[in-house]
Amino acid sequence: MTRYAEITGLILAGGRAQRMGGIDKGLVPFMGKPLIEHAINRLMTQAGPILINANRNHDQYAQYGYPIVADAQADFAGPLAGFAAGLTHCKTEYLLTIPCDSPLFPLDLSQRMHQALLDTQSDLVYASSQDASGAVWAQPVFCLMHRRVLESLLSFLEQDGRKIDRWFAELRSTTVVFENEAAFANTNTPDELRALEHAQGYAN
Repeated sequence: MTRYAEITGLILAGGRAQRMGGIDKGLVPFMGKPLIEHAINRLMTQAGPILINANRNHDQYAQYGYPIVADAQADFAGPLAGFAAGLTHCKTEYLLTIPCDSPLFPLDLSQRMHQALLDTQSDLVYASSQDASGAVWAQPVFCLMHRRVLESLLSFLEQDGRKIDRWFAELRSTTVVFENEAAFANTNTPDELRALEHAQGYAN
């Protein structure tokens, strides 16, 4: 049984969101509520403490009552910079990361990845999804990591590393395959946002 008190949840809302027109994606409405609220509601049942990684609009994010952690870099350096910010402020043994733009992520994400991490004695476990054809696709921003990987990550970033898979390759890492591909649907563009709302039967 996962002991959620040992897991800090980190919501990644620090991107530039260029395909969304540069607006702050976490504050974009989805089914009548900002995407950040959907992320919080699904994460709060799967983690103890929660952190929000944001690089702008801190006052708006702070209204949700969780600590805001910004990237150490000032150039929107990508999700690994968000991981580093979360790990730096993580006071529990594990950090669970999820992006703010996938509002339907699995409710058993934390439990299954924590079990896999223990079973394999890995440093990090990331999610993968399986589509209808049986193909498996990595979902690397959904991951559970031990806080001891911070030193490795900081070293990787200092060498201008940006590719998640290359950093994973330096660790003892494994993946958990989730068969519900739709749970990882994200909203990179306004059209994708509307399509996902339509698929959920939402009409505003």
